[in-house]
Amino acid sequence: MTLRKTQTPPMGWNSWDSYGTTVTEDEVLANAVFMAEHLLPHGWDTIVIDADWADPQPRSHGYNDEAALTIDAHGRLQPDPVRFPSSAGGAGFGPLAARLHGLGLKLGVHVMRGIPRVAVAADTPVLGTDSTASQITDTTNVCEWNPHYVGLDHTHPAAQAYYDSCVAQFAEWGLDFVKADDMLWPYQVPDIEAYALAVERADRDLALSLSPGRDLSAAHLDHLRANATMWRVCDDVWDRWDDIEPNFARLARWAPSAGPDGWPDADMLPLGRIGIRAERGEPREGALTLAERRTVVTLWVMARSPLMIGGDLPTSAAETIDLFTNDEVLRVLTQSHGNRELLRERGLVVWSAAGAADERWVAVFNLDDEARVEPFDTRSLGLGAAPAGVVDVWAGESVAVEAVHEQSDAARSVAPGSSVVRVELQPHGCVLLRA
Repeated sequence: MTLRKTQTPPMGWNSWDSYGTTVTEDEVLANAVFMAEHLLPHGWDTIVIDADWADPQPRSHGYNDEAALTIDAHGRLQPDPVRFPSSAGGAGFGPLAARLHGLGLKLGVHVMRGIPRVAVAADTPVLGTDSTASQITDTTNVCEWNPHYVGLDHTHPAAQAYYDSCVAQFAEWGLDFVKADDMLWPYQVPDIEAYALAVERADRDLALSLSPGRDLSAAHLDHLRANATMWRVCDDVWDRWDDIEPNFARLARWAPSAGPDGWPDADMLPLGRIGIRAERGEPREGALTLAERRTVVTLWVMARSPLMIGGDLPTSAAETIDLFTNDEVLRVLTQSHGNRELLRERGLVVWSAAGAADERWVAVFNLDDEARVEPFDTRSLGLGAAPAGVVDVWAGESVAVEAVHEQSDAARSVAPGSSVVRVELQPHGCVLLRA
């Protein structure tokens, strides 16, 4: 089969921001049912189980130092059968995947680069080879934050066979998506290529996501496109403005590269009820204001980043869920092109994107801590000299376009004879316009 490429950015839910390493089958199913009932009609279709689903004794706020991860006779991770009862008897994630497919959804899982330490300690045989786990390790290349794995020595042919066997099992279970972590910082060329090859060899099409993206250089673009469906361009993003604001610059660099060849990923949307048993913080609806939440969604769709919701869907506030069901906003994600940053000055950032025929979208963002009203010459926004039918997409309301006949203090940046739109911006807020 093949590494799955997608015509539009993947959209789904990931368990990390809510449950960290502790998510259970019941919680996954609750989010899946909610997605199928409320979000699937708007394009959301993927459920991803994040880290340590094989740990029988996970904890909030981090990883266990010496977790007794559940593995099979060949050193491959297996779901903990207490947390995931349907996996008992060697069924793995097969029954859960079938359940989600019946809802019209896809199932994905998180994996780490390398091989579990428990497999090395048991010296499990590598499926299809005469080698064992201890013979294929590289103990000098280990993850800096997850203590459960050691690196693979890719000069040994059985290292590829190990990845092949893991991905073959995912395909047998009916999975659709793999999030492979500890791949990009530092940039792990042998592991990326080996994992992508394992996906190519599997008997089922799988989308492959690579993480994390701290300091990721665009010099890797061609390599990423050849070996992944999507790739992170930042470290973990949480519900703090200080985490959101740096992504404006990152996405300005990466958005022109987004397309069916591969999707630069701005990380999960830290929106909704998060921190239930997560790595950081206590249960909360998220510390971002509603204006900031709208800014997150708008920036991500204008940059055509994959969208993975972090909040627990059934218990998230209705005003947050509403952010995920505005089809006119989501149309930017799925139907726009030429997405780019137009302007960045005085605390203002402006993005533009084109649609079919003469349709255009413009997003104006306020990075400042104070509200402001800004007049814009419509030509500076790429909307033309006298655009008709300008709409505030979030509000679903028409926006007045004023002719400027003479210079005034209120429109000092707009030349007479032009047209102007006046944009009201909340602190860290935005307006998304369509013309």
